[in-house]
Amino acid sequence: MKDLLVGLHRLNLSLKETKGDVKIVRLLSPNSDALVTFIEKNFSKGWASEIKAAIYKPHPTAFIAVKDSKIVGFAAYDATAKGYFGPIGVDESLRGLNIGTALLVYSLEAMLHDGYGYAIIGGVNEKVAEFYKKTVGAITIDMEGNVYDRLVRGLYL
Repeated sequence: MKDLLVGLHRLNLSLKETKGDVKIVRLLSPNSDALVTFIEKNFSKGWASEIKAAIYKPHPTAFIAVKDSKIVGFAAYDATAKGYFGPIGVDESLRGLNIGTALLVYSLEAMLHDGYGYAIIGGVNEKVAEFYKKTVGAITIDMEGNVYDRLVRGLYL
């Protein structure tokens, strides 16, 4: 698993559009419990723990995709480390509607407006790396190790 680097000044903002009446919004703190529950149910406790770093701050660095008043996807930045994008996830039944791409671009655009020139996408496997390379021009950082090397696995309560 390698880290990827994305130049934020070259984003294609037209990729923020979704299909299927899905709205992307920055998370507001009263919706944080619903987001954590969505992630625990559809993804993992690890990602739920990671997302808390993005949502429990005065200006949350998390976005949600909403359809029919329900959370159907999420993305965050500055969660595990400053300058890092992720985690991101979309309800499996709604994949293919450009929701993940839109969440990615909304988040990266927010990072640009927060003063970042680049974003790191950490610990990406090869299959997922191709999505980031194709969608936002990510490149592989050819170095050993990453911020996740100090993660103690299995400590989720």
